[in-house]
Amino acid sequence: MSSNKQSTGLLDTLGMESVRTILTHTYPYPHEHSRHAIIAVVVGCLFFISSDNMHTLIEKLDNNIKWWSMYACLLGFFYFFSSPFIGKTIKPSYSNFSRWYIAWILVAALYHLPSFQSMGVDMRMNLSLFLTIYISSILFLLVFHIIFLGLWYVGLVSCVAGKRPEILTILQNCAVLSIACCVFYSHCGNCAVLRERPPEQKNSNWFSLFKKEERNTLLAKFLRMNELKDQVCSSWFAPVGSASDYPLLSKWVIYGELACNGSCSASSDEISPIYSLWATFIGLYIANYVVERSTGWALTHPLSVEEDEKLRKEQMKPDFLDMVPWYSGTSADLFKTVFDLLVSVTVFVGRFDMRMMQAAMTKVHDGAQQGDLLYDHLSEKEDLWFDFMADTGDGGNSSYTVARLLAQPSIQLSRGDSVSTLPRGDLLLIGGDLAYPNPSAFTYERRFFCPFEYALQPPSWYKQEHIAAKKPELPEQLSELKQYDGPQCFVIPGNHDWFDGLHTFMRYICHKSWLGGWFMPQKKSYFALQLPKGWWLFGLDLALHCDIDVYQFKFFSDLIKDKVRESDSVIIMTHEPSWLLDWYWNDVSGKNVTHLICDYLKGRCKLRIAGDVHHYTRHSYVSSEGPSHAQQNEGPVHVQHLLVNGCGGAFLHPTHVFRNFNKLYGTTYESKAAYPSFEDSSRIALGNILKFRKKNWQFDFIGGIIYFILVFSNFPQCKLNHILQDDSFSGHLRSFFGTVWSAFLYVVEQSYVSLAGVVLLLITAICFVPSKVSRKKQAIIGILHVLAHLAAALILMLLLELGVETCIQHKLLATSGYHSLYQWYQSVESEHFPDPTGLRARMEQWTFGLYPACIKYLMSAFDIPEVMAVTRSNICKNGMESLSRGSAVIYYASVFLYFWVFSTPVVSLVFGSYLYICINWLHVHFDEAFSSLRIANYKAFTRFHINCDGDLEVFTLAVDKVPKEWKLDPDWDKEVKQPQQLSHRRKFPSKWSATAGQQDPVNTVRIVDHFVIRQTDQTDFRSAGSKFQQ
Repeated sequence: MSSNKQSTGLLDTLGMESVRTILTHTYPYPHEHSRHAIIAVVVGCLFFISSDNMHTLIEKLDNNIKWWSMYACLLGFFYFFSSPFIGKTIKPSYSNFSRWYIAWILVAALYHLPSFQSMGVDMRMNLSLFLTIYISSILFLLVFHIIFLGLWYVGLVSCVAGKRPEILTILQNCAVLSIACCVFYSHCGNCAVLRERPPEQKNSNWFSLFKKEERNTLLAKFLRMNELKDQVCSSWFAPVGSASDYPLLSKWVIYGELACNGSCSASSDEISPIYSLWATFIGLYIANYVVERSTGWALTHPLSVEEDEKLRKEQMKPDFLDMVPWYSGTSADLFKTVFDLLVSVTVFVGRFDMRMMQAAMTKVHDGAQQGDLLYDHLSEKEDLWFDFMADTGDGGNSSYTVARLLAQPSIQLSRGDSVSTLPRGDLLLIGGDLAYPNPSAFTYERRFFCPFEYALQPPSWYKQEHIAAKKPELPEQLSELKQYDGPQCFVIPGNHDWFDGLHTFMRYICHKSWLGGWFMPQKKSYFALQLPKGWWLFGLDLALHCDIDVYQFKFFSDLIKDKVRESDSVIIMTHEPSWLLDWYWNDVSGKNVTHLICDYLKGRCKLRIAGDVHHYTRHSYVSSEGPSHAQQNEGPVHVQHLLVNGCGGAFLHPTHVFRNFNKLYGTTYESKAAYPSFEDSSRIALGNILKFRKKNWQFDFIGGIIYFILVFSNFPQCKLNHILQDDSFSGHLRSFFGTVWSAFLYVVEQSYVSLAGVVLLLITAICFVPSKVSRKKQAIIGILHVLAHLAAALILMLLLELGVETCIQHKLLATSGYHSLYQWYQSVESEHFPDPTGLRARMEQWTFGLYPACIKYLMSAFDIPEVMAVTRSNICKNGMESLSRGSAVIYYASVFLYFWVFSTPVVSLVFGSYLYICINWLHVHFDEAFSSLRIANYKAFTRFHINCDGDLEVFTLAVDKVPKEWKLDPDWDKEVKQPQQLSHRRKFPSKWSATAGQQDPVNTVRIVDHFVIRQTDQTDFRSAGSKFQQ
């Protein structure tokens, strides 16, 4: 049955299309009422709890210090576990699952602690009632939805109903509905008429002050809210009749008294307020669902067509993807990236190279070859503006921020007392890594093309599926590339683009003509551009070898011999900044590139630009003029300036770990600019301690399992009395840590599973340490890292076991077997739910025993602490051998459910602290320590200007803070758009602007670096450096 089936029902025959057009939403109504219902239920809970129990809570707080301490510890762990999900949108996802998971096991643990009972609240009836109502609601709503879909299928309701409801939405609504009924039961009871409350208990201590003198104060009124609660229960939830008034329901209502605060009268046929409340909620759900799905009109105030269109525009937002979660244990993309990388390294490095395929597919004739690789259509311009960016295609917000700035016709910048205008670049150079984490159609389209198309729309005739078989595919009425006056784009691939052997790059770059509004004439993965005033740009493809291949070397070396004059200047663009990375890793790479620069260009390379490292740095050579610098340069200056700008959209990298770089090709360099600054970079690294879990909550899946394996063999701990029986606090600590040490020795000497986990983790930790440090230091760092995790896991294990042991000794757990909750409910069911008609017995017979069995085992599955405690007691009494395999699985599963919650915040804290120490003290893990932070801020690109004198002006523009919220740009929306008009001719080319105008990148962009490279006629490259002026 397809959801878009054409209906020919009653609405169509009555000619209701025009009405439905007005009332139907263009976008499918999500039908999620849970968020509003949850707010209402929470407010109700707070009201009833404060009204009934605030005075009791204050009175008995001093008598429950031990249990309140356990509450604080338990709630603390649960808060830190759930903190990354606070404030996030409720939707079917891992975060939504975590909310319900944490609510389940938290309530299951809390109701066993005695403090609720000391306040007069017995949660057992609430839980059992909740589970019963929950199952009933799910079954009822599932039947309703099946019937409703059947009515849609036969055409009796509108086609809007064809969208199937989401199962998780139904489960959420049923849970909220059940909680609301339980709250009512707890504080109003099931009596049709509220009886007179018993005399008010005598209060002692300071609380009695509020009885007379302070009775009218605000706090006294707050503490006497129980009187207001009684009025609410008696007036708002008054009786709605009796079963005799509704003969058809007389055998189906809930009879009698559910709870009463005194003597209860005999059972009657009065309809229960619980049933009335449940039926009301179910009726509201059904009514709202039927109205909105059959007419498209939700139960809200209607709007006119104009108002609705205006509201839609205000609510329109771009569908940007979030930053890539590099530490996600649930991301299929990351596993695919690892697989692709292994395949690429195994297959492509040294065996198959797409660059060789490109050379083989190029015609043998030199002229044809240079036509595919050499572009000279810009060489005749008087001046030229062009831009450089790299490492885009990560988070949508950051990528669009840079793309929006690149697309602006001009950027106004304040420089002291003057205002500078930098026009849009005629040429855009992208230095690789176009999409993360791996190259695919999805990542290229959503992470790379989407932000650029929003920033500068492609032509109206452009089709996404079009393949450019013969490039350049110029717009109509243009015969040569030099006639096109719009912005153009040339791209080189990065290491991430090579993970699939360059397949996606060739498809989307070399065989497509438009990146948004930027025209792409490029045919190969490397190229040469002849620019005005004797400037050249070489775009090199280093692949995964970190070097150019022989065919590429031949092309550029021949070009230098035949085309590049002695007085010309060359800019070399690569993906990786080999000068930085070789210094950092103490390695030598790019020998062919070095040979090309030193032995062929011979000082004509004025500038090297690269990305890959996601920050901005510039190093300039140190002039050898003067006696103090005479010995600094060991030979000629092959490159004057080294520029790294990988701030195109990917996560931020640190700058402070590269602050000591100062040598390349025998020439001394000094740092001229760094963005962010070295101090800011070091301070940002602190986020690994404070924010690792918040940024990488999907790491829970891996971290929780690792910690559980480390302590698996230590469960259960049966001999803990010596810790609980110590009299002093210091004695408790000595016994506690002594037991931790004993558990560590047990792992090393006797366990199998935990020892295997420790060994595997140790090997992984040592291999994880970068090879930058010696093997001895690798081993020391890895061992300390594993010991920190093992100590944390053992402490958490012992805390969990102490909590369970304390509850067992106080008869709060392991008192009556696995089904204690159901047994208690069954014992009070006949008293609170009298069944004079024998309905329950018939339901059990009709369902072949499934009716009570489902509730019984659901309650047992809910009561995880009881299952864990009962099994633990059996193990401690009879040994592990007494358990069946199924019982052992159930025990360890129940332990894992709680240990996972305790361990995930701690494993993130320990691992984040390890990254912080390594990046700031040891200067290793620069990639791992900052990819964990997923920082979208500090984005930049570099704008170049070849002026009429032939000098190259370099401006690096940056945005410190990337907007997270966008709206439809009103200027873009109002601007008249001609059908055949290219988007670069518009005054406002970008579709989205920041919701907060002062945070829009057009208003916050600033210059972080500016310098000038002078054109020179000097041919002796040994002294070319002395001519440089900044």
